[in-house]
Amino acid sequence: MDNKDFASMIRRKVGEIDGTNSGINAQERQRYASTAFGTLMRKVYLWMTLALVITGFAAYYVAHSNFIFTLYNTPALLWGLIIAELALVIGLSAAIRKLSLPVATLMFVIYSVINGVTLSSIFLVYSIGSIAKVFLITAGTFGAMALFGYTTKKDLSSMGKILFMALIGLIIATVVNLFVKSSGLDLILCYGGVLIFVGLTAWDSQKIKEMCMSAEYADEGAQKMALLGALTLYLDFINLFLYLLRIFGRRD
Repeated sequence: MDNKDFASMIRRKVGEIDGTNSGINAQERQRYASTAFGTLMRKVYLWMTLALVITGFAAYYVAHSNFIFTLYNTPALLWGLIIAELALVIGLSAAIRKLSLPVATLMFVIYSVINGVTLSSIFLVYSIGSIAKVFLITAGTFGAMALFGYTTKKDLSSMGKILFMALIGLIIATVVNLFVKSSGLDLILCYGGVLIFVGLTAWDSQKIKEMCMSAEYADEGAQKMALLGALTLYLDFINLFLYLLRIFGRRD
């Protein structure tokens, strides 16, 4: 360490002790925060993309194996997987601060695999070409809304609250329609679901951007929040894809 580095270190330590903010400290904090923001945003979309790839491969593999018949002929197994999905999402969201980053990442991967298994039936219901077409539509729509949420200067928090309440209404109406079995209501719910998750994609993108911007360092705590952001966008993408598939998908 030369004299200049030693003096710089002493100034930083003095600033930490007496609470002053030297120009060097402010510049360093800004540089670290800028680096952390880029790192965290890349991780958000990398983890989200990885989860989508895992889900796609798991769904395709199960759909073309004998396990698909075991799965859908054994209601207890299917419901067990659905409950496991819910438990993983709730557990990961609620305990993210207590979990280590490797454990949280592993839970996200496991959730992606299970979700792929439970979604494998779409390959039996819809043609592969139809699935690919809707996936591209979803990717384009999702990308446009994520970019809007990232770049807009407008605060979307008020819109997010409305969308969250609309989502609760959508869930309740979907449960009711399981008993009513109205095709007209089902179509309305599909279009409503598309609108809700299009809006949620923009809102969540803005929230994740603000979260990453507030992080001074890309430490484990910040990376776990980025992982949770990836899970949020992953769920937005999957739900948007499923609603669009029900509208535009061509059945075999």
